[in-house]
Amino acid sequence: MIWTVAAFYKFVALPDCDTWRSPLLDRCWAADLRGTILLAPEGINGTLAGSQQGIDQVLDYLRSDPRLADMEPKWSTARAQPFQRLKVKLKSEIVTLNQPTADPTVQVGTYLTPEEWNQAIADPEVLVIDTRNDYEVKIGSFAGAVNPQTQSFREFPDYVQRHLNPQNHRRVAMFCTGGIRCEKATAYLLSQGFEQVYHLRGGILKYLETIPEDESHWQGECFVFDERVAVGHGLEPGSYELCVACGHPISPEDKAADTYESGISCPHCWAEQTPEKRARQQARHQQRK
Repeated sequence: MIWTVAAFYKFVALPDCDTWRSPLLDRCWAADLRGTILLAPEGINGTLAGSQQGIDQVLDYLRSDPRLADMEPKWSTARAQPFQRLKVKLKSEIVTLNQPTADPTVQVGTYLTPEEWNQAIADPEVLVIDTRNDYEVKIGSFAGAVNPQTQSFREFPDYVQRHLNPQNHRRVAMFCTGGIRCEKATAYLLSQGFEQVYHLRGGILKYLETIPEDESHWQGECFVFDERVAVGHGLEPGSYELCVACGHPISPEDKAADTYESGISCPHCWAEQTPEKRARQQARHQQRK
């Protein structure tokens, strides 16, 4: 069976978001869907997997509200159900930045289509920034993009304050997995006085879906937050897995390392394992067999 995967979000005022949780959860269960939906006063952010019919039913329900009528999902497929559970959560933000001035409903950067993105990042005067976390950037990014080396998106404003200046960096282009983090990142830069700020519409996923590999500036694979772990051009499943011990994406090269032991450790967590942690992980590994 091929599973349909839909990723969607929209920044829009939803002061009544708490009333959405139960009916939305009921509809997702009825449609036999799994995944995660976040609801917050600033909008909605979700990824669901299941049948095309089931996802269409839930999206039709969401878009029956005029505030979400123009919400456009990004589509992909998976050979196995990429989510183990269904969760609908109430949050203070659908993507956490802790910066009230970064309000995408007020202002955002200029959207670029994947084709326009190729032109923009080829311009040496454009500073290209990957707004994702360090472990995501390491498995793939656009050629020449700056890695802020953040461990969470909350650290991005600090990176901006330490490394960027509106006077020196007059044209900034940013990208992320599906576009949502860039909505806030561009809103934040504009609130800090940057004037020419761009972001990739639909994020990396739309780019990999749209741009042929022989015309692509993408290098490596794109980390995704489900059991596919990573995807490549055409949104085909990638080569990465997750380390059971630490949750870090691991490559075939990582699995060939002496510090990799299936279900126990990988090169990213081996040095941090105490004898006690290793014993606990071995016990869990035996239980999973």
